[in-house]
This record gives sequence, structure tokens and C-alpha cells, in this order.
Amino acid sequence: MTHCPPLADWRGRSVWLVGASTGIGRATASLLHARGARVFVSARNAALLDEFVAAHPGSRAMALDVTDAAALARAADEVVADTGGIDLVCFCAGHYKAMQATDFDLAEALRHLEVNQAGALKLLGAVLPHLLRRGSGHLSLVASVAGYRGLPRALAYGPTKAALINLAEALHLDLAPLGIGVSVINPGFVETPLTAQNAFAMPALLTPDEAARAIVEGWERGRFEIHFPKRFTLWMKLLRLMPDALYLRAVPRFIHP
Repeated sequence: MTHCPPLADWRGRSVWLVGASTGIGRATASLLHARGARVFVSARNAALLDEFVAAHPGSRAMALDVTDAAALARAADEVVADTGGIDLVCFCAGHYKAMQATDFDLAEALRHLEVNQAGALKLLGAVLPHLLRRGSGHLSLVASVAGYRGLPRALAYGPTKAALINLAEALHLDLAPLGIGVSVINPGFVETPLTAQNAFAMPALLTPDEAARAIVEGWERGRFEIHFPKRFTLWMKLLRLMPDALYLRAVPRFIHP
């Protein structure tokens, strides 16, 4: 069952990935370039973006910080001016540091909020006018299964990803009747610079290339929620169905902070 217009043919489509210097964003940009898309990549690290462009002829780098609303708006205008419209914009930017209540760091928690949640809202401010004016296009947000329920060590990260899941649902309800696709991407563990910080074993760990293939397949099938790998994410979905009393007793037995 599809929930969005499927993106079946990437040839000539304009795609903008925000947070594409490393990890999932970079791998997805590379795959879309190989499928024939006109790829625009953004992130703070201009050198890594330039490396991407050198390896992917015809792509374009637009270095920016997702906390800068004006920079996002300028970049969105540039994509539209260059291509005539945005066929897909994907918010891949993210900030992560493990945190528990016993080592709460306000500045670090607010950094998660500024990048993961407010950054997505600032991207919306930049692209929604273009998408609404055109009456087409697709908006995708990379959240996480960490947003399904509260988890140990995810005091700062998890709430921002839960917010993105809720945001995507609300956007879909508003935009689907207007012909604009919306999807949310909820990965399990993927081998990236962010997860490299983890000192614990990460079950069903995927490479960025594996994640990119799952994401692009989800877009091509018109999925609203794209989650992977299923052998892990389906268990995480079961946790959402647990009564609170059972969940709060069970999780500490299996996930130790």
C-alpha cells in the first residue's frame, strides 16, 4: 500500500539532501546521482561536499548550517532557480550525544533541539512556499526508531526524533491532499560518525550504503514510513504497543544505561 506518490524514475529529478557530507545523507545522495537525479548536497563541511561533487559530476554543493534559516532559504531559491522546482528534499542533518539524567547537560540538550528539530522547521520555512506554489514535490525527514519511545542514554536525542515523527505525520495530513508527498525515515543502527560514539553493541548494524538502498526503495514504493532493518525495527515497533507499566519494567532488563 502506498501513502505518497511513488518516485519511480529519478532521471532528471532535482533532489536536495541537507546533511549530506557523511553517513546516510551522503550515501543516499550518491545513489540518487547514480540513478540519474540532479543532486544538490548541503552540510557545514564544505571540503567534504566538494569531495562529493568531484566524485559525482553534475552535482552541486551548497555549504550551510541548518540552524541558519536565511542560508536555507537562499539555498532553496538556488535549487529552484537552477532546476525549476524541487522534486525531493530530504532533511538528513542530525546531532547526537548519549545523555542520561544523571549527566544532564543543558547546552548539549539544546544543541540537539537546534539541529534536529529546529533545523527541520527552518528547512520547512525555506521549501514549503516552493512546494505549495508548484503543487508537487516530496519532503522527507530522517528521524529514528529512538523516537518511538523513551530509551536509556537518549534523553537529548530521542525527544527530537519523536518530534520529527509527529511533524511528518502532521505534514502528511496537510500536504497529501495537495499532491505533495511526505515521508519519515526511521533507521535502526547505521554505521556513521554519530553512532561511532556508542560504546555498546549495536544490533543489526547497517552500512550507509545499505541504509541508502532501503530509503530509495521506500521512496520508489511511495511509503510514508521507511524503517529498516526490519529484523530490528519491527521489535522496536512492538515496544510502542506495550502498556506503560510493562514497558518501563521491561526495558531496563534488556537495555542497560
